[in-house]
Amino acid sequence: MTVVDDRIAMADANTECLDEWFKRLERMPVPEGFRVEIVEGNVHMTPQRDTHWAIIRRIVRAIEDRFGMDVLVLSDVRIDFPGPMNGFCPDVAKLRDGAEHDETGHRRYQDVEFVAEVISQGTAANDYGPKKLAYATAEVPLYLIADPYQGRCHIFTHPKDGDYTTETRVAFGQELDLTDTVLGLTLRTDTFPRD
Repeated sequence: MTVVDDRIAMADANTECLDEWFKRLERMPVPEGFRVEIVEGNVHMTPQRDTHWAIIRRIVRAIEDRFGMDVLVLSDVRIDFPGPMNGFCPDVAKLRDGAEHDETGHRRYQDVEFVAEVISQGTAANDYGPKKLAYATAEVPLYLIADPYQGRCHIFTHPKDGDYTTETRVAFGQELDLTDTVLGLTLRTDTFPRD
């Protein structure tokens, strides 16, 4: 068995435990406007700011313009990824055509073609670290980090052996050429706000 196989098996084993954690979190008084996710067994609650939402909206709109309004694109919806206790709620996740819920009613990470995360100050280390590695282990072909603090996007492609082999950095204001990726589009960043 490889490291990737071990991590994928671990994700399957963690589903029941994650279900219990999320049930408990749903009963808690989480403030409105906060996103809750579990990264490597740690619960993270982050507020959504105007800047954050503006970038998410522009990414989703570009995907809808490319694929139509019926494209399966999600925001802040739980998807369990490989690794120890990873119940992520990606800012943007595009699923393949025909993707369905699994037997537990959750979306399957195997159907995710694209993930975008917009950096929040308190959880930036998750997006650049364990989440990036979990997305690569899950073989998500395209991972985009939009960082309004740096004013830069990081594009990760070609997952292999639990990490991405290619990273491209593009400053806000430049176009992201994603035409040779699963999205097949060019994403404008000139209207991405900065923090």
